[in-house]
Amino acid sequence: MRKTTYLRSAFRTLSKYDKSTQARIVDAVDNIPQGDVKKLQSRNKPPLYRLRVGKYRIIYYIDPDNDEIVIAKIDTRGDIYK
Repeated sequence: MRKTTYLRSAFRTLSKYDKSTQARIVDAVDNIPQGDVKKLQSRNKPPLYRLRVGKYRIIYYIDPDNDEIVIAKIDTRGDIYK
């Protein structure tokens, strides 16, 4: 099992949601790569992935140096890709 790290902005966004939403998102993150995961089309290194949890989207990447999952951004569907 890989270690999971949240960037400060993602952690701040997560803390604004109610407890049940927080639990759903954390549970989905803990179970990566299961769930609705899709690789995003970009030229970023390392590649970005999207995890869908209801109306929320989690953007993350896998850090190859530390073998950990880094949660970069959490937001609603309409605002995540801006």
